[in-house]
Amino acid sequence: MKEAQLYTRLDHQKVHCRLCAQSCKIPEGEFGFCRVRQNLSGILYTRNYGKLLAANVDPVEKKPLYHFLPGSLAFSIAGAGCNFRCGFCQNWEISQAEPVFPMGEDSSAKQVVDLARQYNCKSIAYTYTEPTVFFEFVLEAAKLAREASLRNIFVTNGYLSPEAISLLSPYLDAANIDLKFFKETSYRKICSARLSPVLEAIRRLYDAGVWIEITTLIIPGENDTPEELTAIAKFIAMVNKDIPWHISRFHADYKFKDYPATPEHTLKLAYDLGLSQGLEHIYVGNFDSWGQNTLCGRCRKTLIKREGFNILESHLAKGKCEFCEFPLAGVF
Repeated sequence: MKEAQLYTRLDHQKVHCRLCAQSCKIPEGEFGFCRVRQNLSGILYTRNYGKLLAANVDPVEKKPLYHFLPGSLAFSIAGAGCNFRCGFCQNWEISQAEPVFPMGEDSSAKQVVDLARQYNCKSIAYTYTEPTVFFEFVLEAAKLAREASLRNIFVTNGYLSPEAISLLSPYLDAANIDLKFFKETSYRKICSARLSPVLEAIRRLYDAGVWIEITTLIIPGENDTPEELTAIAKFIAMVNKDIPWHISRFHADYKFKDYPATPEHTLKLAYDLGLSQGLEHIYVGNFDSWGQNTLCGRCRKTLIKREGFNILESHLAKGKCEFCEFPLAGVF
C-alpha cells in the first residue's frame, strides 16, 4: 500500500482523486471507481502498488503495435483494477475483481526492469488491465526503464486525466489506445465512462510525441454501423493519417456471451471506410485471413508480412521501403 498521487483532500475526510476522468470524490474508508484506490482517514492509497497479477514476455505486435520496433519483445505487466466497466472485457477476472488483498505478487520496479533485460526485451508494456489505475508503479518503472535504455508502452482505454498525461508522457514511447465507440451514449451505457476524455487523451498523447496506434473492437449491433465506423476513422485521420488503426474482431466474452462474432463483411466495411478517410495503415485483429501486413504508403508493396504475431518478411531499411525508399511512419 502506497499513498497515491494526484488527489486533493476535502472536508469531512473525503478526497478527490484526479488520476482519471472518473474524477472520484471518495468518502473515508471507501474505494474509487477503479476498486484499487482507497481513502483511509483522509489519505488516498493505491492498494495495488507493486502487486503484479501478470508478467509475460510478448511480441510487441500483441499489444497491438505494428509500427513500433516490429519483431521485438515486450515485457508485459499488469496490476488489478480498471476505471471502466466494459461488459465485453476479455480480462475481466483481473480488471473487474472486487477489492481483495493482497492482489498479486510483490514486485519492485527494479525487478521489472531487470527481468525485461534478462529476457532480451526492447520495451516494458503496461497492459492487460488498465495501467492508469496502476499509475504510481508504472511511473516508477517507466523512469527506471528509460535509464536502462528500455522503451515504455502504455496499452490503455485513454481515460487518463490531463495531469496524469503530463506526468507520464515524458517517459512513454508508445501507446495503443482503445477507441471503443464514437457515441457518448455507448460509452456511458457499456463502459460507465465518456467519449470526450478519450478523444482528448489521444490528442494530448500524440501532441506529447508518444507514438500512437488505435484499436477498435467491432461489436455487432453496438458500433458496427457505417456512420460510426466512418466517424472513428475520420477522427483518427484528423489527428494524423499515419496513425495505424487496428480493427479487431469481437468474440463473445464476460457479459456479452450472447453476441455473435464480427462477420468478415463488417471487418471489410470498416477497412474500406478507413481507407476512404485517408488512413494509411489499417489492420485486422483476431482474424487471420487478411489485414495483417504493412504496406508502403507510396508504392503499396508489402513491407512487413505477418502471420499472427510473427513477422515472416521485412522489407524495411532504416525505416524506409526497400523498393521505393519511402519512409514508413513509426519507430524502428
